[in-house]
Amino acid sequence: MTQSPPAGRTPAAESEGSTATTRRRLRRPSSLIQGLVGSLLLVIGSLGVGWLPGSSPLRQNPLIIPMRFTTVGVVVSVILLAVGGMLLVRAWLRLGQQVRDWSSDDARRSVLRAIGLWGVPMYATIPLFSRDVYSYIAQGLVMVNGLDPYHDGVSSIEGFFQRGADQLWSESPPPYGPLFLAIEQGIVTVTGANLEWSVVLFRLSSLIGILLCLWVVPKLARLHGIDPTRALWLSVANPLFLTNFIAAAHNDALMIGLAVAGIYLTAIRRPVLGILLVTASVGIKPITIVFLPFLGLMWAGRGASWPRRIGYCAITGAISLAVLGVAGVLNGLGFGWIGALSTTGNVWIWYAPVGLLGLMVATGLNAFGLDGWGAATIVHTIGKVAGFAVVIWLFFVGNHEKLIRRMTLAMAAIVLFSPMIQSWYVVWLLPLFAVTGVRDDWQVRALFLIMAFLMIYAISDQLDVFPYLNVDLNLARQLAALIGVGFALYLIFVDPRTNHLFRKKYWDASRPLTI
Repeated sequence: MTQSPPAGRTPAAESEGSTATTRRRLRRPSSLIQGLVGSLLLVIGSLGVGWLPGSSPLRQNPLIIPMRFTTVGVVVSVILLAVGGMLLVRAWLRLGQQVRDWSSDDARRSVLRAIGLWGVPMYATIPLFSRDVYSYIAQGLVMVNGLDPYHDGVSSIEGFFQRGADQLWSESPPPYGPLFLAIEQGIVTVTGANLEWSVVLFRLSSLIGILLCLWVVPKLARLHGIDPTRALWLSVANPLFLTNFIAAAHNDALMIGLAVAGIYLTAIRRPVLGILLVTASVGIKPITIVFLPFLGLMWAGRGASWPRRIGYCAITGAISLAVLGVAGVLNGLGFGWIGALSTTGNVWIWYAPVGLLGLMVATGLNAFGLDGWGAATIVHTIGKVAGFAVVIWLFFVGNHEKLIRRMTLAMAAIVLFSPMIQSWYVVWLLPLFAVTGVRDDWQVRALFLIMAFLMIYAISDQLDVFPYLNVDLNLARQLAALIGVGFALYLIFVDPRTNHLFRKKYWDASRPLTI
C-alpha cells in the first residue's frame, strides 16, 4: 500500500513503473528491521512480565531476577512489551505500503522474510498474552496419571497452580479433542513434565500449523483469483497471527493449519484426504466441525441435487465420526470431548457484541432489583443460537463457487455471536478471509483497526506481575494500555507514513479494489 498520488497525477500514471518502485522500496528494509526490533522487545519484556510458573527454575536466572522482582524492572518490561507489540503493528502496515506490485518476486521474498524475522525471535519469549500452554502441560499430566481430563480437572494434579495453570479452568474439562490430548500426553511423557522443554515442544507443534498455512494460503488464494503474496501478508505475517501462535503457543495454530489444508485438498478434488485433515483439526479443537458440512457440499460438486448434497454430507460426517470414534477407543476417553464443548459457555467479555449486550441488560435489570445476570445468560444463549442459525442459512444459500467464502462466514458468525471473543478466535479467520478476498476499502481498514485494538488488549491484559512490588497488576495494565492507545492514535492521526491508511480517500484514489 502506498500514499495517495500527488495532485495532478492520476492513479494510472502513478502505477507506471510500479514494479521498479516496489523494488527500490523493498531494498530499504525499514519495515523488516522495525518488526524485528519489535519482536526482540517482546523477548526482553517477557523476562519481566511473561507467564512464568512459581516452580520454574528460570525465576532464579540472573537475567530474569532484576526484570521480574524489582519495580523498575517490571515497569521497563511493560514498556518494552507495549512498544514492541505496537512496533510490530506499524511494521506490518509499512510493509504493505511498500508493496505496489504484489505479484513481484521482491514482494514475495519480503513477506517471507518478515514472517521469519518477526516470528523466529518469539520462540525465545517466556509465554506471552496467555498461559494456556501451562494448562496443556497440566492436562498432559492428568493423562499420564491415568485420569480422564474430561472428568478430572487439572486441580487433581498436586501443585497444579505452581505449574502455571490458570485457576479459572482448574475444575473445567478441556475444550480440546482427542488428538490434542494425545499430543499433550506425549509431550509431557517425553519431557518428564519439565515446564521449559514442554513449552518448546508445544511451540514446535504450533509450528506445524504455521507451516501448513504458509503452504496452503497461497494455493487457496490462487483458486480464488487472489494474489497469494497479499494473502500471506494479511494472514501469516500479521502480528496477531505470529504472537498468538508463537509467543502464546496456542494450539489453534495446529487446528487452523490442518483445517485450511483439508479445505484445499477437498477443493482440488481429494475429498477423503481433505476430510481426514479437517477431522484431525476437530481432534485439536472441535470448533472446526462447522467446516465438515461445507466439505460435503464441495465433494458433491457443482450443480448437484439436494439429495446428492445431503448424501455426501452424510458420508463426510460418517468418515469424521468413525475416525474420532477410533481415536476415542484408543485413548479410552470415547466422545468425552462432546460434553466439553460447553466449557466456555458461561464466559463473556465486554468487547464481544453479545457479551456487551448481556452486560447492558444485566446492568439495567440489576438497577431495578431484578435478576440481571440471569437475563444476561439468556442473551448469551440467544447469541449462540443466532450464530448457528447463520451457519445453517449459509449451508443452504449461496453459490457453489463461493463455498469456501461461505464456510469462512459461517465460522465468523460463530465467533461474532459468541459472548466471548479472544484474539486468537479472530486469528482463525485471517487465513480464510485472506484467501477469499479482503477488499482494499472499508474491509482492510476494519482489519487494521481490529488488529490494533486486539494487540492493545493483549499487551495490557495478560501480564504476570510479581505481587510484592510498588507497581501492582492494575497499574502495569494501565501503563501498557496507555502506551498502546497512544501509539495507535499516533499511527491513525499523526504518523505521516500510516495515518492516510485509515482514510477512505486514500483507497479510492491509490488503487483498484481487490475482489
